[in-house]
Amino acid sequence: MAVSDTTTAPIRRHRPSNARSILGLTGPAYLWLVITILLPLAAMFYFSFLSDVPLPGRDWQVTLSNYTAFFQQDFYRTLMLRSLRLGFEVALWCFVIGFPCAYVLAKTIKGRWREALFLMVIIPFWSNALIRVFSWTMVLRGNGILERFLDWLIPGFGSLNLMFTYEAVVIGLVHSYLPYMILTCYISLSTIDDDLIDAARSMGASRLTVLRRIILPLSMPGIVAGAVLIFVPVIGSFMEPRILGGREGTFLGTVIEDQFTSVFNWPLGAALSFILLACVMVIFAVFQPILRRAS
Repeated sequence: MAVSDTTTAPIRRHRPSNARSILGLTGPAYLWLVITILLPLAAMFYFSFLSDVPLPGRDWQVTLSNYTAFFQQDFYRTLMLRSLRLGFEVALWCFVIGFPCAYVLAKTIKGRWREALFLMVIIPFWSNALIRVFSWTMVLRGNGILERFLDWLIPGFGSLNLMFTYEAVVIGLVHSYLPYMILTCYISLSTIDDDLIDAARSMGASRLTVLRRIILPLSMPGIVAGAVLIFVPVIGSFMEPRILGGREGTFLGTVIEDQFTSVFNWPLGAALSFILLACVMVIFAVFQPILRRAS
């Protein structure tokens, strides 16, 4: 008993110091999050209830008109549905294109070829997003690179008319956010034991059965993480829709950006931003059981 008491006493004395050391290590990170995220969000939330920007010489008061305008005007509700549709479609296309690429990286290619393909996936992050979007205007515009190539490949092919369309916005956003899906799916696929796949094949399972019963369920955490990382920023995007979509690129994100930069109606822009945030939270709450089961 004496030995037991002497061994446990020092552990109890060191617990407070360990707690203080942990707080000292994590405290700056939490303080940085409060300063850079919570405080700006709190300021914007306060602005969303004002009738005008609270600057000297401006008459402003607390009101709910910015929120009621969203429910009273069909314009904003239509843009909300259009933005949600854009987010779902971009996430879906990123999965359709990115999952096979991630599978090839994780299970097929080894050595230096894998490193080279990884470099090709990461290269878009090294360039400015604005440059990437404007590069697509050279490809998708009339008599652009894509039309010239197709006309050379198939004489008399005609015009695609992709520029300033909804499809052009989807193409630009898929190109911008595809690496997120590839990287998250690669992490999940790389954790799947190859012996498990070989055992299923040796027992007579077809490639489609292995994909449906083993690979997809086990890689679902990466798929869900990639879909969330893509869906959330896409529904609020404004740069790609404005440059590639033209009149067809009007979404809730572009309207919010106009309220802050062109119209200088910060309260309405803040209210629309928080309504969009609330809509995303509601969607996640509805799909939470599915996301939890998938993870």
